[in-house]
Parts: sequence; C-alpha cells; structure tokens
Amino acid sequence: MSTRPKVFGFPGQGAQAAGMGAELFDRFPALTAEADALLGYSIAALCRDNPDGALLRTEYAQPALYTVEALALLAHREQDPVPADYLAGHSLGEYTALFAAGVFDFGTGLRLVQRRGELMGRAGGGSMAAVLGLELPAVRELLDRFGLTELDVALHNAPGQIALAGPVAEIDRLVEAAAEAEVRCIRLNVSGPFHSRHMRAAAEEFADFLAGFELAEPRVPVLANATARPHRAGEVADALVRQITQPVLWEQSVRHLIELAAPADGFDFVELGPGRTLTGMVDRIRRAAVPARAA
Repeated sequence: MSTRPKVFGFPGQGAQAAGMGAELFDRFPALTAEADALLGYSIAALCRDNPDGALLRTEYAQPALYTVEALALLAHREQDPVPADYLAGHSLGEYTALFAAGVFDFGTGLRLVQRRGELMGRAGGGSMAAVLGLELPAVRELLDRFGLTELDVALHNAPGQIALAGPVAEIDRLVEAAAEAEVRCIRLNVSGPFHSRHMRAAAEEFADFLAGFELAEPRVPVLANATARPHRAGEVADALVRQITQPVLWEQSVRHLIELAAPADGFDFVELGPGRTLTGMVDRIRRAAVPARAA
C-alpha cells in the first residue's frame, strides 16, 4: 500500500459545464432536496440544462459547483473510505475543501457559497485576463512599463500562468500592452475583477454575513488560498474574507504540498469535481517545482 500522502483538490469557477453532476443527484436525493429548498430552484435542472446560460453567471455557478463537488466527494468516500491527508480548493473550491474537513455541514457551506456568489456577481465594472509565459517579476514589470496601476495579480495558477483583475478599461489596455510586448494574454470569461482590491465592498458584506456562523476547526489540514499554508485555528473566517480581495496562491500551495510530502517522495492528487483543470496545474507545478521553503 502506498505511503504517499493523499491530497483531494476541488476546482473553482470556470470548471462548471452543462451536464455536470448528472450521475450524482439521484444518488444523494436528501442533499439534492436540501440544496433545492435552500436555493429555491432545482440544482439538478440547473446543472443538467444550463437554462439561458445560467452557469456562466457567478450567482448560479458557485452554488452549482459547490454542490457537485460535495456530492462527488461523498461518492468517492463510498468507493475509498481512506481520508485525505491534505485538502485544497481553488477559490470557490476552498469551500468544498472546508466541508470535507468538517468545518461546516453541507447546508451551511451552501448558504455561504450562495451569498458569496451573489456578492461577487454584483461586483460589475471589472474583468480578468491571464498572462501566459511570464513569471511574476516579469508580469509586474509589464504593468509598470505600461502604467497599469489599477490591475492586481489575482491568480497564481502555475508557472507562466498568472491572471490579473481590474476595471474593464484597464484590462483592455493590458491586452493591447501584451500584444505590443509580444506576450500572450487571454481574457477570462468572468463578470468581475475577482480576487483584487476592487472586491473590497463585497468582502466587507461577506464578512458581516460570515460572522453569523460558527465554524469548526478543520479535522484535516486545508490549504488556504490567501496564505498557501494550512488554515490556522480560529482564523478560517478571516482567511475566507481575505480570499475575496487577495490572490489565489495555487502554485505556492502546491509547492508547499510538495515540500510537506518530500519525505514520502511526493503525494497522490485526486481532483473531485468537473474537469481536470487542477490536475493539469499540479502536474505542471510538479515538473517545474523546487520545493518552497515554509514561511
């Protein structure tokens, strides 16, 4: 039997697709009914039919992803009851990781995600774009060279894959600047400047909402997006609020997992949810990584 640590990963917004979770809703009727009652609509119909492209809207995408990922976790546990040694989620996926760690029950997590999606969905006037092929110092040099002061680094996904967020006009300028600098830049299909200073109002409202919930301590270490380190006792709520305005440190999180698992010659990664986006990122980071030093 392998002695390598097991890591469960949960993807974030952008992984959603029509038809996701189709095999799970009938398998877990009680939780599906709980989701329907809480959300006020059929989660199965949303995921199956994607009416009017609703899954592209943040307020629908986030509850849908959380529900599908949570059910995928429960289905996986039925096949393999051995728990994960570490848990990690990308942005929205961090909530499923915390559910897996026993920080809150399914319904509480869904309520948090629903409110988060509503607040983030209201944050219009901004967008995001990914800069490919450059590491962080070169990205910052590009921003400085073209005076793009309203953009923030939002996602550290993998080597040479960094996303920026800010006002739409500034993203437009970034695309032009990247073309001039012969750097590949791709607009992301999102409705707001997520994980940036421009989400501060949403973060403040979410903090007030989150204060009404009692969160347990994780039973399994969960890597926090905002710190790339396991959540600390008593600081889960604060880290979730910070996540809204600070970058998702996915590459740094994976590098930390590599360091933690070094005595066992690495870790086994299981992605639970639609797609295999995180698996690809993890493979890319592993190929490039020099184990990070703990902060």
